[in-house]
Amino acid sequence: MANTLIQVEHLSRNYGSLQAVDRVNFELSQGEVLGFLGPNGAGKSTTMQMITGNLAPSQGSVKICGIDLLEQPKLAKAEIGYLPEQPPLYRELTVDEYLTFAARINRIAKNKISAALDSAKQRCGLEQVGKRLINNLSKGYQQRVGIAQAIIHSPSIVVLDEPTVGLDPIQIREIRDLIRELGKEHGVILSTHILPEVQMTCDHVQIINRGQLVFADKIENLNQRMQASSLIMGLQHSPTAEAITTIEHVDAADDLGDDRWRIHFQPESSPAEALAKQAVENNWGLYELTPEHKSLEQIFVDITTAEQIQPEQTQEEQIA
Repeated sequence: MANTLIQVEHLSRNYGSLQAVDRVNFELSQGEVLGFLGPNGAGKSTTMQMITGNLAPSQGSVKICGIDLLEQPKLAKAEIGYLPEQPPLYRELTVDEYLTFAARINRIAKNKISAALDSAKQRCGLEQVGKRLINNLSKGYQQRVGIAQAIIHSPSIVVLDEPTVGLDPIQIREIRDLIRELGKEHGVILSTHILPEVQMTCDHVQIINRGQLVFADKIENLNQRMQASSLIMGLQHSPTAEAITTIEHVDAADDLGDDRWRIHFQPESSPAEALAKQAVENNWGLYELTPEHKSLEQIFVDITTAEQIQPEQTQEEQIA
């Protein structure tokens, strides 16, 4: 069984009368990449700041590798590597100079700094740029340097906040590969608003909205929500709605006009074959039968725009 690296219980943060984060619970295990999603103002950044020890919670607890973050902050923070959205780079330094500085502030012993630098540069693809000024590197390589400083001390947990913002498609692909590689040895939290990023790099995903955790599940379960649950059917000679809804596996049929229909069904039971058969036998003149897939963006909007959120049900049932 994988080691639990982060244990967050009933985490809350108030700003006066505003409750930015409301009773958030989750865990992160070794070998997991957790995608943390949320619209602007949802409480995502506040949660990240509390997890990394940069902001004290109003209520609740955070344990890092079993260490209480409030009671033993130095020990707990030593297990965390953090890349903020704006990497904390000294651009007038070379890559080697900067990473040496990062190693020293992370209290790596002098006789181990060289090995730590070599390891971080190798993992982040920086072997050929050690002597170059950070200011002269591309944005993608600067992000790599930011990630290298986050892992220089071999932390158990790596927290990455919007690591691919502003990168070109090739750089984005390279950083995604690096995140997946980090996830094999560390526990990684990826905070982002880029939905495909989560889909392509994460094992688990959680969505925060209005300070509450409204979705938490494995990425494959989220992908299942994207399976087609409706078909668009175009006919030259439409039957009645009743004739369509009596076909096996058809739950409902919406008349879209112009002899086109939206057919609803359960994802595991597509009526496409039965519809095609009936169309041929009854001379309906079938010319279109197209599955409708729900996009990740649509799912995200559905979850975050729900009119009523039940905190107890969402936090406990979704995580279970």
